[in-house]
Parts: sequence; structure tokens; C-alpha cells
Amino acid sequence: MSKARFEWKVGLFVFIGLVLLAGLLLEFSKGLTFGRQGYHILLRAENAGSLKTKAQVLMSGVQVGTVSDIRLAPNGKYVTITLRIFSTYKVYKDARFVIEQQGFLGDQYIAIIPTKNEGYTYSDGDIAEAEAPFNLQEFTRSASGFISRVDETVKKLNDALADVERLVLNPETLTNLAQTAANLRNMTQQAHVTLNKLDQVLDTNGPALNYAATNLVAFSEGMNRFAGSLNSIVDTNSPQLHAAVTNLEASTESLKSLLADVQAGKGLAGDLLKNDELASNLSRIMYNLSITTSNLNHAGLWGIMWRHKEPRTNAPSPRVLTSPKDRD
Repeated sequence: MSKARFEWKVGLFVFIGLVLLAGLLLEFSKGLTFGRQGYHILLRAENAGSLKTKAQVLMSGVQVGTVSDIRLAPNGKYVTITLRIFSTYKVYKDARFVIEQQGFLGDQYIAIIPTKNEGYTYSDGDIAEAEAPFNLQEFTRSASGFISRVDETVKKLNDALADVERLVLNPETLTNLAQTAANLRNMTQQAHVTLNKLDQVLDTNGPALNYAATNLVAFSEGMNRFAGSLNSIVDTNSPQLHAAVTNLEASTESLKSLLADVQAGKGLAGDLLKNDELASNLSRIMYNLSITTSNLNHAGLWGIMWRHKEPRTNAPSPRVLTSPKDRD
């Protein structure tokens, strides 16, 4: 075989290999991105994760761009991810940007999740916010802490069960519980018997109870009628009742005024209360008047006026008592 023919075969083999390699690259990169026009969206995120440049930007599973640059902000608080979106695709400003991962250990990419596709669309240089990617290590740490707390809870639960078994499920407590259940059963049986007797009493005295209930209803109806009549009487005689109450109030005020005058010593009654001599004279007059009426009752008016005069003797003549002093 000549040297020229050998070189030609080697070159053909290398060319075929390069073509196959280019096809594989196109297959894994989901199409060519070189030479396609587009616009840039500056995506801000708290953490870029393991996202790399040239990563895909997918919207509904279709590649609409690539990650062209990843830079840390000067203050170090966030990361700016530059997305190069193909000009043939429009991204509305109500869409969500999420850093997701292909599979469990695959490469990360930017997922654009459309919502209502309303309002304005992004243009070159616009800024958007991205949701933080799923952090497997943080999740693992959280899961470890959660498992530790679960272990502590299980330990406390085991201790509580041991205490319950020691304090509650001991032979003495179980015996008391059985006795309590037996007492409760006896009580329920007695209650059942009592209810049966009560049913029998109700069945036996049903007519009497019905009659009593009827009488009670009739009595209540009578009371209602009486109350209605009383309300009618009060409504009818309301002016007279009001006048009577007014007169009673006036009489009470007059009596109060009269008592106040008497206590102040005004009038005859006041003089009697305040003047002891006048009260004594009035008492003497009343005593003499009582003696006079007594003599009238015994001898009569004509007997006193025309009493037979007896001849005078040395003996003193009887006299009529006119006062307590005369009696003395």
C-alpha cells in the first residue's frame, strides 16, 4: 500500500469521526446556538448553586437560550446570571425563573415557568429575580436534625410508656380498674331497673298525669285571661288610678307638713306637746269630763239637777269627786 493512499484513508477516518462527534454535540446540546440572534436578561439569585456557563435555559422543556455569564455582586449578597434568550422567543414578565437540576446528579439549568403570559415582555438588559436552587446538602442537614428530633421524641415516648406501665398498668391499679368497672356495671343495671320502674309508673298513672297536665293548662289559661282582664282594667282606669296616686302623694305631703308643724310646736297639738302645763290642764279636764259622764250615766241629768235636798245635819254631806285632788 502506498503512503499517499494510507494518508488519505486516515484523513477520511478522522473526518468521519469529527462528523460523528459534531452530531453527538448537537444531540446533547439540543441544537446549535452559534450565530443565533438574541437578547439578554440579567437574573439575580441568592445562590447560583452548581450552575455553569453555557448551561441551558429551558421554557416548558424547550431550549430558549443559554447561560452566558455568572458573576458575584460587588457586595457579595447575590449573584447575577446573564441569560442569552433567542430572539424568536418572548418571555413575559410574569414568568418565574427557577434554578433546577436534571435528575438527581445531573447538571443544573435555568427553567422559565410561564404563568398567565400577561403584560409586558422582557427586553435586552431587563432584570429578573430567580428562585434559589434546591440545596441537597442543606436538605441533608435539615433531615439529620429532623431525624435527631425524631429520635429524641421516640426516646421520650418510650420513657412515657415505661412510666405508664410502671404506674398505671401495675396489678393494684388493674385490680382497682376491674372493681370500678364492676361497680359501674352494677350501677348501670340499677339505673336500668329504675328506668323500668319509672316507665311502669308512667304507664300506670298515665290518665292521672294527663288530667293533671290538662288542669295545669286550664289554670295557666285562666291566669292568662285574668292577667288580660287586669291589664284591661288598668288600661281603662289608668286616669283614675293616676289621680288617686296623685291625691295620695298630696295627702302624704300634707301629713308630713302637719307633723313637721306639730314637731315645731305650731298649733294646738304643738302646744300640747311643747307646753307641759297646758298638757296637765287638758288631762285634768278630761278626767273631770269622765267623772261627769259617769254621774250622768248613774243618776241621769234630771237626777243631778233636781236632786232632793236633805236637812242639814252636823255630818258632812257627800260630795261628787271632780278631780284627783278632791279624791285625795
